[in-house]
Amino acid sequence: MKFCAHCGDKLIVTVPPGDDRPRHVCSACGEIFYSNPKIIVGCLPRWKDKVLLCRRSIEPRKDFWTLPAGYMEAGETLEDGAVRETQEEANAEVSIIRLQSIVSLPFIDQVYFLFLADLKHTNFGPGEESSEVRLFSEAEIPRSELAFRAIEFSLDRFFTTRHSDSEVVHSTSFTQSPSGVWNRSSRAQDE
Repeated sequence: MKFCAHCGDKLIVTVPPGDDRPRHVCSACGEIFYSNPKIIVGCLPRWKDKVLLCRRSIEPRKDFWTLPAGYMEAGETLEDGAVRETQEEANAEVSIIRLQSIVSLPFIDQVYFLFLADLKHTNFGPGEESSEVRLFSEAEIPRSELAFRAIEFSLDRFFTTRHSDSEVVHSTSFTQSPSGVWNRSSRAQDE
């Protein structure tokens, strides 16, 4: 950001009084602009012993498999956004069961909220951002072709705990060092 959205004057980067980190601040009117993480919402749709995955038709990670998920819109609840993204990417109708996983990606300012959901029927197909949509059993998951670590984490936790009565919300954080090496810390939290 270079200019104030309120008065058009030049922005400076400084730590505002009472704050603990640098922000974009208008040099004329004093307006402070905050940069906050993007929220990703989506579903882990299941049908019997299978899960629904979408092959991405857009970058990043075009042609790789993912759960139906995307950016939350203003005015939505987490659940509404997850249902909308599932409809947009997989033309699938779902019933949300519960929050399944939270994945923080601080190095790219994103947080995933993925919900366990039941497919209402098997009438689904690719949306505009998907080239293919399929149901996979655990053994069929194309692990080497998964688009994102957050998706891999959520699928792993689902298959590990699906037969238990626990309603654990799985959470983890992925960080990336300057050399590009992934590090992970994870924990499970009770809802």
